[in-house]
Amino acid sequence: MKTLTLYHGSAGRVDKPTFGKGKPFNDYGLGFYCTEHIELAKEWSCGSSKDGFVNKYEFNIRGLNFLDLSSDEYNVLNWLAILLENRKPRLSSLLAVSGCEYILKNFLPEYKDYDVIKGYRADDSYYAFVRAFVNNQISVRQLKFAMSLGNLGEQVVLKSKQSFERIKFIDFEQVKASVYYLKRKERDKLAEEAYRKESSALDMNGIYIRDIIARNIKDDDQILR
Repeated sequence: MKTLTLYHGSAGRVDKPTFGKGKPFNDYGLGFYCTEHIELAKEWSCGSSKDGFVNKYEFNIRGLNFLDLSSDEYNVLNWLAILLENRKPRLSSLLAVSGCEYILKNFLPEYKDYDVIKGYRADDSYYAFVRAFVNNQISVRQLKFAMSLGNLGEQVVLKSKQSFERIKFIDFEQVKASVYYLKRKERDKLAEEAYRKESSALDMNGIYIRDIIARNIKDDDQILR
């Protein structure tokens, strides 16, 4: 039996996560969003200057269909395609519109029947990196670099009713915004500074969204590995 320890940052205590509740326009759609890292969960619980809560769970994943987007089977554009389908970005150029359509058509994995999804988390500050990519401002390599900044961490998302039946509440802890809201802001600041330094120069050997469309690059192209 394989059991994960998960944490969920929120405005209140969550003893029993409820299937079907939540926001449908999160990164991977409707689901219960957690992390394996307690410090990140504490930061996520303090999205403002108000104190939050971090909830601890045991999660039995035995027999569940588990999609791990960080595995070698997938690349950053698979993650991006799922994100674009759920977050519905505002697009300001024809290239961005064409790029999103191409990514969705050629890189979107069959993810909706999975019980659990693990992958990058794109909060509002990190979503700016996604917009830069579809606007041809950064390369695939730079996008992947951006998503690793600030130890953003990966999230584990419960998607199916069966997965909700496997999660068990263990404990909770109140989180002080005076500490963790500041930590969250500092993490974002450092990530943005590193991103600006990395993206200030043209990636001469990089692959940009214009290249992907022009060269008809597909999901199985070795150039993306």
